[in-house]
Formats: sequence, C-alpha cells, structure tokens
Amino acid sequence: MKAAIVGIAGPVLRPEEAALLADCRPAGVILFARNVEDRRQLAALRAALGQVLPPEAVLMVDQEGGRVARLRPPHWAAHPPAGVVGEIFDHDPARGIRVAWLTGALIGMDCAEAGFDVVAAPVLDLSVAGAHTVIGDRALAKDPRAVARLGRAVAAGLLAAGVQPVGKHAPGHGRARVDSHLTLPRIETNEAEAALLAADILPFTLNAALPWMMTAHIVYPSLDPIFPATLSPAVIAGTIRGRMGFKGVLVSDDLAMKALSGEPADLAVQALEAGCDLALYCSGDLAATETLLRRCPPVAGDAAERLAAARAMAKRRRLTLDRSVLANERARLLADPAPDLPGSQTPGRDPTDFRRTLAG
Repeated sequence: MKAAIVGIAGPVLRPEEAALLADCRPAGVILFARNVEDRRQLAALRAALGQVLPPEAVLMVDQEGGRVARLRPPHWAAHPPAGVVGEIFDHDPARGIRVAWLTGALIGMDCAEAGFDVVAAPVLDLSVAGAHTVIGDRALAKDPRAVARLGRAVAAGLLAAGVQPVGKHAPGHGRARVDSHLTLPRIETNEAEAALLAADILPFTLNAALPWMMTAHIVYPSLDPIFPATLSPAVIAGTIRGRMGFKGVLVSDDLAMKALSGEPADLAVQALEAGCDLALYCSGDLAATETLLRRCPPVAGDAAERLAAARAMAKRRRLTLDRSVLANERARLLADPAPDLPGSQTPGRDPTDFRRTLAG
C-alpha cells in the first residue's frame, strides 16, 4: 500500500482510474464535490472503489461544516461553521462545548453512513484579525485554549460516530495573510512575536492525542527559513513531533495547491522524507497521480503502526447514537439563547476526553 491518498476525476470511477488504483494500491482516496452527486451515486462510487483499493485503505473527505462541506443539502444535512460554534462558546462555554460535540457527532454520522473513514476536521487554526479569509469562520475561536477545547469536542464527536478526525493545519494557518491554495504564506515570527507562534501551536499541543493531523503549506522562518512545514524536517521533527508531541498519522495538505512549486511526485517524496506519513494529492489528474503513486514508497514501520492505532481509536470510541435525538438537541441549543443543557448520551464522563485511548 503506497504512502499516498489521492483524488479521482469525477462522480464515476473510470476504468483507467480503477486500473491504476488496483495496480498502485494507495493508502486511500479523498472525495470532493466533483465526486458527489447524491446518496445513490456515492454508494455506487464507494462500491467501485472498494473493489480496487486495499482492504485497509481509507476513504477521506473534507466535511467541516459551513462552507467546507462535500456532503450537502438536499441529500445531507447542513452543519454550522466553526465560527458559529465559537460564538456560542464565548457566551456560554458549556453550551458551546456541547454544540461542538454534537456537530462532530452529526457530521461523523453522515460521513460514516456514506462510507468515509477519515474526516478532515477539526480546524485548529486561530481566528486572527487581519489574516486572509481562507480560514475565517472555519476557525473555532481567537483564543488558543478555546480552540483547543472546542476542537477536542468536535473530534470526540467524530470519534463517537466511528470516523477518524484530522486536526489541521499544523503548526497553525490562522495568521497567514495569503491563501495557501494560491501562493506560499510566510508567517514572520521574530523574537517579539514568539508568543504569537506559541499561541498558534497551543491548540495542536493540547490535542496531540488526535489520531491524525494535517500539515500547513506555510513557511515559518523562525522554525525553518526555507521550507514550508509540509516539506520541512525541522518543523515536523522539532515542532509537530517534538514541541507539540504529536504521535499520530501526519498527512500533508494537498500537494496540488499553488503554495508549493514543483512536480507533485517530487513534492510527495520530499514530504514523506521530511516526516509526513502520507502524501495527499487531490487533483484527480490521472497522469500526475500515476507518476506520484509510482514514486511513493509503501506504508511501513511507524506509519503503518500509526494508521492501525488511528483505526483502533475510532473503533474503541464509537458509540450507539440516535441521529434525531442529537439533531433536535443541537437545534435547541442553536436556537435558545440560554437553554439548560440536556443530559448527554455518554453519562458519567466527559465525551471530549479521548487522550487515554492512545494508551488503551
């Protein structure tokens, strides 16, 4: 199984794509709006992928809520953007945490039912005044500790639904002033700004027990003056694995983004050599995807163990949930300015506490 997750072109798996996936055996496939039309079509696509992918390969999707959602009405439920959850937290922290957990669980149930194993959420970047709007209301809050608490709750909800969450974009995208989809951001952190970098990193550090994280295509000159985090051994070893203490699956952000220059296959190799466990390439371009897959090494060693641990975490944390009960509860909490929080479906413990599962 190759150390890459790749995209496909459209809503139907083409014969040439099926042949490539069967031959090169990627670690997973990621789907986008171009691949999703309705429930019946998605089920057929999932079945086709299942016939050619390795049994342990993942199906991944970006489903944060708000404007970043591949499963959309009328076929799937709408979910609030992270910023709305953060506003609730600002006025009533307990209610905000509960809405975050409910939103994670409801998104997770949609995704699990549709056949997805991995959901690229929560966003752990800070909301920063004056930064580019590419993050904007995708961020949960301005305060790093609030982001950490809310992000942990979203992730716990996703785990309760049986899917693996991905914290993004380590070590922090919130202060970028340009969109990394279009150009390479640089976040200057001189000595006077060291506290800002510490704030960027804190939500990731406090969520180091997440099963997955995604790197940022951003240069942090104080950490590495040349390479963006995705391609930087210094950032991955020193900050993400070291300072943050993250031990789970580390996947690159999309290597097709214009923040990075070079051939996708070369970038994939560089990202893996820098310390990413998996290279993510989403374009769906068949020729570039084939070249990338043939260049990528197989998943092995620590990366294989991390993937197995992530699968095991989702299996352990899965709960029996009632979608209508959770949806009605969230609707009340979103509508009522000061409701009493109803009882949790997970009585007797904090549903956001999943750190212990890594050791369990």
